[in-house]
Amino acid sequence: MDDISDLLELDAAGEPLSGRIVQIFQVACRLFAQRGFDGVSMRDIALECGISKATLYHYFPDKDSILRPLAIGTTKSLCLHVSRHDRPDAPPLERLRSFLTETANFFEKFRWAWIAASTVFWSDPKTRARKERIEWRDRYEQLLRDILQAGMDAGELRPMDVKLAGHFVLGSINWMPRWYRPEGALSAAGIADRFCDMIIEGIRAEPPASTPPRRR
Repeated sequence: MDDISDLLELDAAGEPLSGRIVQIFQVACRLFAQRGFDGVSMRDIALECGISKATLYHYFPDKDSILRPLAIGTTKSLCLHVSRHDRPDAPPLERLRSFLTETANFFEKFRWAWIAASTVFWSDPKTRARKERIEWRDRYEQLLRDILQAGMDAGELRPMDVKLAGHFVLGSINWMPRWYRPEGALSAAGIADRFCDMIIEGIRAEPPASTPPRRR
């Protein structure tokens, strides 16, 4: 299991999170993903962690205080991960493939966090936290739109509504948590790579028609 602390901020003192806090996040994340947020109680989390409810409440006052940092951290980390692997000087179609496969790599590494975080994207009652998460989501989606626009400018992709095309591309990845199984024949990145082939065939620009030779 991957260290979920990679998705989280440092504690209030700027120090790495303690092992107990990381364990609570790890367990809660898996339970939220498997049962849904409403299907998990603080008692469930405490039992899975092998600690008392009193100990759990010492660290977190409620379930929201566990899920909120996970939700923000997952969205922010996804954006930063994909951006780090993007090469603006590369051909647009190569950048598009990287965007999809690196998104899939991130999903596969942090599958439980991705699923848990996706359940509360619009329902967080904390306006500031929701706004921060939306800002990171928008940066991630804007990168995709920039790649698609670069493809159109280079003549590699046909003219289209960039925002709508971005939704189309993201739709192929965003449903992966519902049906992807780690024990399947293909990795998440392998599936994303095949998706990319299908997507490119749908939005690739038609080659210019060849001019017939002039008769003499």
